[in-house]
Amino acid sequence: MEASSSGITNGKTKVFHPVAKDVNILFDELEAVSSPCKDDDSLLHPGNLTSTSDDASRLEAGGETVPERNKSNGLYFRDGKCRIDYILVYRKSNPQTEKREVFERNIRAEGLQMEKESSLINSDIIFVKLHAPWEVLGRYAEQMNVRMPFRRKIYYLPRRYKFMSRIDKQISRFRRWLPKKPMRLDKETLPDLEENDCYTAPFSQQRIHHFIIHNKETFFNNATRSRIVHHILQRIKYEEGKNKIGLNRLLTNGSYEAAFPLHEGSYRSKNSIRTHGAENHRHLLYECWASWGVWYKYQPLDLVRRYFGEKIGLYFAWLGWYTGMLFPAAFIGLFVFLYGVTTLDHCQVSKEVCQATDIIMCPVCDKYCPFMRLSDSCVYAKVTHLFDNGATVFFAVFMAVWATVFLEFWKRRRAVIAYDWDLIDWEEEEEEIRPQFEAKYSKKERMNPISGKPEPYQAFTDKCSRLIVSASGIFFMICVVIAAVFGIVIYRVVTVSTFAAFKWALIRNNSQVATTGTAVCINFCIIMLLNVLYEKVALLLTNLEQPRTESEWENSFTLKMFLFQFVNLNSSTFYIAFFLGRFTGHPGAYLRLINRWRLEECHPSGCLIDLCMQMGIIMVLKQTWNNFMELGYPLIQNWWTRRKVRQEHGPERKISFPQWEKDYNLQPMNAYGLFDEYLEMILQFGFTTIFVAAFPLAPLLALLNNIIEIRLDAYKFVTQWRRPLASRAKDIGIWYGILEGIGILSVITNAFVIAITSDFIPRLVYAYKYGPCAGQGEAGQKCMVGYVNASLSVFRISDFENRSEPESDGSEFSGTPLKYCRYRDYRDPPHSLVPYGYTLQFWHVLAARLAFIIVFEHLVFCIKHLISYLIPDLPKDLRDRMRREKYLIQEMMYEAELERLQKERKERKKNGKAHHNEWP
Repeated sequence: MEASSSGITNGKTKVFHPVAKDVNILFDELEAVSSPCKDDDSLLHPGNLTSTSDDASRLEAGGETVPERNKSNGLYFRDGKCRIDYILVYRKSNPQTEKREVFERNIRAEGLQMEKESSLINSDIIFVKLHAPWEVLGRYAEQMNVRMPFRRKIYYLPRRYKFMSRIDKQISRFRRWLPKKPMRLDKETLPDLEENDCYTAPFSQQRIHHFIIHNKETFFNNATRSRIVHHILQRIKYEEGKNKIGLNRLLTNGSYEAAFPLHEGSYRSKNSIRTHGAENHRHLLYECWASWGVWYKYQPLDLVRRYFGEKIGLYFAWLGWYTGMLFPAAFIGLFVFLYGVTTLDHCQVSKEVCQATDIIMCPVCDKYCPFMRLSDSCVYAKVTHLFDNGATVFFAVFMAVWATVFLEFWKRRRAVIAYDWDLIDWEEEEEEIRPQFEAKYSKKERMNPISGKPEPYQAFTDKCSRLIVSASGIFFMICVVIAAVFGIVIYRVVTVSTFAAFKWALIRNNSQVATTGTAVCINFCIIMLLNVLYEKVALLLTNLEQPRTESEWENSFTLKMFLFQFVNLNSSTFYIAFFLGRFTGHPGAYLRLINRWRLEECHPSGCLIDLCMQMGIIMVLKQTWNNFMELGYPLIQNWWTRRKVRQEHGPERKISFPQWEKDYNLQPMNAYGLFDEYLEMILQFGFTTIFVAAFPLAPLLALLNNIIEIRLDAYKFVTQWRRPLASRAKDIGIWYGILEGIGILSVITNAFVIAITSDFIPRLVYAYKYGPCAGQGEAGQKCMVGYVNASLSVFRISDFENRSEPESDGSEFSGTPLKYCRYRDYRDPPHSLVPYGYTLQFWHVLAARLAFIIVFEHLVFCIKHLISYLIPDLPKDLRDRMRREKYLIQEMMYEAELERLQKERKERKKNGKAHHNEWP
């Protein structure tokens, strides 16, 4: 669900689309202007009302200069020349005045320029606007190894053979008859992103003549400028002391209330983007990405990366790739479901169940549950066939292979994105130590092997003891989940008898379905409540471990939260799939909880219908709730903020806030970054793969949800959240390892679902060993005649325990009290030598189940490993492009140096000066 948004450049200069009105373009007219910005932070200006886009257009029409026009858009200092790169917010009533003064004095000492404004709605709130001049940007860009464009790319076209050229011509002729691809974005609407059309290299002030610089003010884009300023702020001291440094600590202790880069203006415009172009990149992202009207379009990933940074861009690239890969899985799953629909009338098992009016089933609970005809389960038998049919095994193998193909091709896709976004050679710089770690272990120090500087040190025994306590906490919380599942089990056992004695005939006749449905809804409520508890426990345990760096803290917290939520979400599903109805005993000798409650049995049509209901309800409710909370909570918060402003200033007064105040009133990004977004999708991936053999429609539900999720997340990032700081990343981090673990687990669970939960193996054994076609090597529907009768055992009603004996004697069926009833199991009749002992068919079915599990797992794992081996992580054409680029970069750098030296030599020769230069 993604596409590159880069365009094609021509000519000597870099231009945007002619109709686009990006604020960066305004500096092109000021290339010769180099007047410095005034740092006037000593004067606190009251907030000024900013004009709307119509006012800006009137200024332009009236012949106003660019600086005057810039004053009105809220993105520049008061002089209209210095762009705001970062915003700090604090309250004058805050007592941390001295720390702020020292911090801001050191900010100016680093060369950053500063200006302050008071809020329009609250004079206690002060906005500190920061601007980084060219000299500061160049110095720190070199320190941070920021890669910048220095030469246009020369695309290498491999040699094409005549045969392949002819095939391409025939394909192109065929494509002329097909409609144009509606999912591709209009390239004329998107700006030309220079970074993707140029070779890049780490910025160097000594080799500045190598880089393509049309205008120094726009050479570094807004996201890069904000990242550089944030890098500076993280290294500025606010107090004397070794650890009194950095903006994060000031935000933690309350010296500053907020810190964020600005959005690039409004995301709405009165003019159409097709006729007047985009006002800015935010407006362009809203129209081409976050708008619900473009839900079927590819994502402009290059523009997302330019505006939000590589880390967020990679998340949306992965989400788009995952959504695109769901299309074949959803199609095959829908095909399996439709296959069950079309073969429903020909299913011998469901026919026998519907026609079994003379087979009376034993009660499913003590006393209150009545005897029932097997034909009463006709509807449930037909529904079970929709999900449990001959195509189920094929679909389970397909989904296991699909998970491997998805991950392997994502590695290739990630490699292409990393190459396009210059992340191949990027390495994370040495991370800073967390302040909590420094405060805890400041007394013990040792030399850092990388930097060679002394740093706090955590003893091995202390680390082990903390990890043991944390692991014990994790184990305790998993036990809490198991206790919650045990409570649900008791609820199911108790309420099935209650519903069986209910006054309403609809509920009384469908007591098991009513029990399952209400238990799933209660389980969902428990899941949502426990998630809140798990977040607090995960925070406590992670802080108890005292991770050294932020990335270590993030990985530890991520692993705990995923483990908690995965167990919380799937524990009841595991119970229904593998334990429900497996250890109930048999009539006359039921197994009981605490020697009181009889364990719940499966429905006469099988346990798979319960598993389908569990997965369907949980998946739909979970995704609906997540989507509501993701969009609903920020919308309500922002609406409440606007409402308070209207109440304070009166509804009749229309106020136009400057951009920094608009952004301040938006919601900040989650404290854990992209954690919630990734966690939601990873849990969904687990639902889509782990029990997919029992619910083939899971990929289709996931696909429909993800199509909405992409636009919902985009809308949230563009319109409801403050602009997050652009940060770099090479991949999706620890989540990839979690995805691989889920892929392995899915093979095991699907093998057990097919072998144990479904009736696939018992039917297969009956067809080949006990049915009419026994010994003939056939297994069609005609071979299943008599299967239902063979899968039911006989029980003598007089053998019931006193507490299990039903109130009804079954005389309503035949006019006389019943002597025998049937139940699902492979046991001998009561008049045999060993009453109710296991039959030979039971052992054949058990052996076949175990054999199927072993064969299925080994076969699928072999296929997965073979696919992983055959699919290289790096595409061949990309490998060739990287090698050629490396060669061309060396040639270009050599030619540029040679050209510079020759030019200097000519100038010296012209001036008559001797020169004895050696090659540097």
